[in-house]
Amino acid sequence: MATLLNQTWFIFLLGATLIGAVLSAVHHAEVIAHKVGEPFGTLVLALSVTVIEVALIVSMMLTGHEGSEFIARDAIFATVMIIMNGVIGLCIFIGGLKHYEMTFRNEGTNSALAVLTALATFILVMPVVTVSTPGPNFTKSQLAFAGVASFVLYSAFLFFQTVTHRDYYLPQQKEHKANSSMHAPKLSNLRTWISVGLLIVSLVAVVGLAKALSPVIEAGVKAIGAPKTIVGIAIALLVLLPESYAAVRASRANRLQSSLNLALGSALASIGLTIPAVAAIAIVFDLELSLGISSLNMILMYLSFFIGALTLAIGRTTLLQGVVHLIIFFEYLFLSLIRFLIICSILGFGNDST
Repeated sequence: MATLLNQTWFIFLLGATLIGAVLSAVHHAEVIAHKVGEPFGTLVLALSVTVIEVALIVSMMLTGHEGSEFIARDAIFATVMIIMNGVIGLCIFIGGLKHYEMTFRNEGTNSALAVLTALATFILVMPVVTVSTPGPNFTKSQLAFAGVASFVLYSAFLFFQTVTHRDYYLPQQKEHKANSSMHAPKLSNLRTWISVGLLIVSLVAVVGLAKALSPVIEAGVKAIGAPKTIVGIAIALLVLLPESYAAVRASRANRLQSSLNLALGSALASIGLTIPAVAAIAIVFDLELSLGISSLNMILMYLSFFIGALTLAIGRTTLLQGVVHLIIFFEYLFLSLIRFLIICSILGFGNDST
């Protein structure tokens, strides 16, 4: 296997298979989601994507290579920024172009944003201000508590979303009637169970392929001199790409409620489920785990939450709000990849001169 991993064609084959497995997992999750309806449908899709993210992160952590202790932090922060600005911004922008103004139930979205803000602060900011250990790290006891607290808070949100206040996450009655004719008929129970089986197979394939490719990915990043954060961004983009497409497609159909349920649910699951899993792995295998983000990233994150709170406050969105979110997203990408772009430009000039 090690010999094959040195062959370029085999690496590309595994990479293409991994992307195919991710797309297959999300497709079958969408089939199940359509069968069970809102808000359980978006929950199924969010949980499936989170399983993929956890598999990628844990597989790279277990390699023990340089910088592996930052992968979970970079992937989670990238997920929050991509969803809060990239996905939500694109949904509002694309929907605004077609429908001028879109509506949603702000009771549910505001609750989700409040939980997301608390989780992100607890996991990504608190390690920086604690003094028990040097650097942006938790002690083992703090890490264990953070993992349990994240899971409990996410579970409480799920109970709120699916049991006590489910109607907060359902489309408004007028919107639901207007779009009822756009939904495909629900599948039979047999086809749904087939999708459940294929979803499990796809997730298992993703886990195995991620473990096989993780050393190659890290070696490639090191070879081109890219910043370590690019690994986390790549993981987040890979697992969120199909889900983002589903959210944008819903907004084009004037179903912004479904888009927001999907986006915010994924961000919550990314922290609420990934952190407990990663924390358990780090404690059991005695791995170093660094979760604290820089002051620059804190500013970007809280700017995203502040703008997000304004966007979701009144239950209506326009194209302008989408533009604001997208500009913040591009600013995040620029600041995260600026070192890599500078290196590439220098190498490019060097090649031209020769």
